[in-house]
Amino acid sequence: LHSSKKTYSRQMSGQLNQNKAENRREDFRKYLEKSGVVDAMTKLLVGLYEEPEKPEDALDYVRKQFQGGPIEEVDIVALRNEKDELSFKLKEAEERIKELEKKLEALSSQPQNTS
Repeated sequence: LHSSKKTYSRQMSGQLNQNKAENRREDFRKYLEKSGVVDAMTKLLVGLYEEPEKPEDALDYVRKQFQGGPIEEVDIVALRNEKDELSFKLKEAEERIKELEKKLEALSSQPQNTS
């Protein structure tokens, strides 16, 4: 009888400790949500996921993102717009280079007049 009380007491003590740990984890989770950490981490990870060219060192990418200050949705949108604009300009320049190369080739293949 006495040993069953000890066993029961140990079980109850273990459950109380487990409940305390769960409560601390839940309080910490709420703290992270309330302070915006969860949203910031989610935005950062989504940004990394959406990167067309993944960085070699993901941890370094995360560090740099946090060192740059708060992640603002406006900044992300502006940077994506700038990237799209520059990509478009690059494509135009590449097409112009191809046109000029064709003209140069055509001019090079014409017989030259040496009068």
